Amino acid sequence: MNFEPEPEEIEPHINSLELKAILVVDDDQQLASALQWILADENFLVDVAFDGEEALLKVKAHDYNAVICDLKMPRLRGDEFYLKTKEARPNLADRFIFITGFATDPKIALFLTKHEVKYLVKPFPVQGLIDCVKELLS
Repeated sequence: MNFEPEPEEIEPHINSLELKAILVVDDDQQLASALQWILADENFLVDVAFDGEEALLKVKAHDYNAVICDLKMPRLRGDEFYLKTKEARPNLADRFIFITGFATDPKIALFLTKHEVKYLVKPFPVQGLIDCVKELLS
C-alpha cells in the first residue's frame, strides 16, 4: 500500500501557504519574547527589536507585513519610530498596531487619534492581539 499523497494533492496547499512577517518592537524583553512565541504559534514569522532605533534598522533591511510596537521606549520612542518608518517605508505605515499602558496620557492619546492607528491597551488579552493582527493582514 502506498500512503503517500500524489504531488498534485500537496501542491495547492503549499502554494496557498503565505507566511506573514511581523516585527515586534518593545523594550520589555519578556513581553517581546512572549509576543514572538504567541505569534509564531499562529504561523507568523516574527522578528523582535528592543527599541525604536534597532527596529528602524530592521525595517530598512527587511520587508514586514506588520509591526507591533510599544510607544514608550528608550532611544527612539514608538511614535518617532512610526514617523521615520512612514518616511522610509510608506506602505508599512497603515500596518502598525501599537501597544501601550499609557493610552490616557494626553500626548499619546493625541498621537493615536491624529494618525488613526490601531492600538491595544496593556494588559490586553492574547486573543485580542491575534484577532487584531489577523484583521490587519486580511
